[in-house]
Amino acid sequence: MELRVFTEPQQGATYDDLLRVARATEDLGFDAFFRSDHYLGMGTPGLPGPTDAWTTLAGLARETSRIRLGTLVSSVTYRYPGILAIQVAQVDQMSGGRVELGLGTGWFEQEHTAYGIPFPAKRFGLLEEQLEIVTGLWGTEVGGSYSFAGEHYTLTDSPALPKPTQQVHGKPGVPVIVGGNGPTRTPALAARFASEFNLAFPELDTIETKFARARAACDEIGRPADDLVLSAALVLCVGKDEQEFERRAAAIGREPAELREHGLAGTPDQVVERLEWLRGLGARRVYLQVLDLADLDHLELVASEVAPQLG
Repeated sequence: MELRVFTEPQQGATYDDLLRVARATEDLGFDAFFRSDHYLGMGTPGLPGPTDAWTTLAGLARETSRIRLGTLVSSVTYRYPGILAIQVAQVDQMSGGRVELGLGTGWFEQEHTAYGIPFPAKRFGLLEEQLEIVTGLWGTEVGGSYSFAGEHYTLTDSPALPKPTQQVHGKPGVPVIVGGNGPTRTPALAARFASEFNLAFPELDTIETKFARARAACDEIGRPADDLVLSAALVLCVGKDEQEFERRAAAIGREPAELREHGLAGTPDQVVERLEWLRGLGARRVYLQVLDLADLDHLELVASEVAPQLG
């Protein structure tokens, strides 16, 4: 099972803070460093202010060498799909082919109004068209052109450049992550466009059913279900003993019992048990939501006491 570090910089983090966590992620043997794509803190002033996700990842692309890098998830409201395709392809080149794109509809209206970003009431159509355009631009042969006419976007004779370093299904591209709780439309989009279907902070008793829907969506279009990676993102709070666990829970303002109910929480053995349970449901990757970015000992504990038990 892959363990990926997932950060929430809008809650208050500088680029240097993120760089320290990314370097620890790499040095400690984790598989990837991901960040949210938000512009406003939630329940906090978010000092010193937001950092842009793809600007951050461009910097980290040059300052790391092994870990994969990506967003969980970028909102379709932030960027036009043509610009997004260029940004992600460029960062993929800068990283030597280590980038992944999580893309979603967005949900936090307040950050849109705070920074003058339009927030239409209906956004699923934007997501569907952006997925088609971004993957279409990347997959167009060099020397060819790409055009698209949809309800929300129109592209005419785009040179479809630059290309990512990576390939997906034999064409230039980066792995795309789609996730959400919708029972039919979101799994269908993941089956059509994504390399990975992600559940972000799901109720644990819903995971099995939601994974099954993603597999069924693959079957419906003739895609092998095993070709779609299944993953989950859950809050992380681990202590070498109960006292340390409770201290870390207090540091992030959460109750120990609530963390155990909804996340990866407790002692290392308890977290391993939950991760093995997730693997039994089909999860191949888990995103560890790390909320205290100053506590690098937390990551070291997971690397030394949790990861080795997963095999």
